Amino acid sequence: MSEKPGTADQDLIPANAEHSYSVSKMDLPLSCPMPGMYLWNSHPKIYLPIEEAGSVRCPYCGADYLLVDV
Repeated sequence: MSEKPGTADQDLIPANAEHSYSVSKMDLPLSCPMPGMYLWNSHPKIYLPIEEAGSVRCPYCGADYLLVDV
């Protein structure tokens, strides 16, 4: 059985399971849901502009993202 992105046969984290995420510059461009999250139970993938303000909220799920220097 081959692995398909965003499916249960991968070691992924649940999408939209938390309300706050810390992200680094390596995570840019920032999308919600982020890579590594299940896609089947989430909203459409959108890109969020976090670079200028340093934080952003997803308009679909309300998740808050904070850009941290790591």
